[in-house]
Amino acid sequence: MFLDLPLRRHSGVKKNTATKESISRSALKAISWRLVGTIDTILIAYFITGTIEQALSIGFIEWGTKIVLYFFHERLWNKLQWGKK
Repeated sequence: MFLDLPLRRHSGVKKNTATKESISRSALKAISWRLVGTIDTILIAYFITGTIEQALSIGFIEWGTKIVLYFFHERLWNKLQWGKK
């Protein structure tokens, strides 16, 4: 991350320029991000509907659809070379 940049410059560690994510890494990122997003959706749905049952229903529906969309979004961006150094 940004905090270790000064250490890399002085330690002689070179960044690997051929960075590609594995499918399992993309899948785990999708799952962890959806946990955060789904909790957010459930909270918003609860504040709007006032019932936990409806909030959970909305949250679980969006969990399934958005995790698939995010996974393929990540894989597509991983194939693009734009912005990679």
